[in-house]
Amino acid sequence: MAEIKDPENTVLIELKGGTVTIELLPDVAPGHCERMKELARSGAYDNVCFHRVIDGFMAQTGDVANGNLEKDFNIRLAGTGGSDLPNLKAEFSGVPHDRGTLGAARSQNPDSANSQFFINFSDNHFLNRQYTVYGRVIEGMEHVDEIMRGEPPMNPDRMISVKVAADV
Repeated sequence: MAEIKDPENTVLIELKGGTVTIELLPDVAPGHCERMKELARSGAYDNVCFHRVIDGFMAQTGDVANGNLEKDFNIRLAGTGGSDLPNLKAEFSGVPHDRGTLGAARSQNPDSANSQFFINFSDNHFLNRQYTVYGRVIEGMEHVDEIMRGEPPMNPDRMISVKVAADV
């Protein structure tokens, strides 16, 4: 098991295959890290599907408005929403989009990230300094690799639960 150095800034995502442990980077992107913890603590990410999963690229999830498989789910709307919270200012940095990093999904507007995020399947350096990196998988990447592919997937996988390690 990966050593959790900072439980307050570590997120545990339960997938059907097992737990994915993500180390958040509050020194790099404090606003994005706080948002993820706030949504995790409220239960907003529980049962939210991976609505855009591109082989060799990334797995995107986090649409708490339209992606919850337990609440009026419509796959055509998944990926179009965020949360009731305001959008976040971009927190671009020199941290590269390497395999296993967590990036903030957004529209064309750099300051439009809200609740959606993606996990990189491979090194996607063309995204560097254009999308906020705010975490990295430190254990369980093999479970991310098993997520059903598609835009959207026919039978999307979900985040069963998302918790802050300090609360577990």
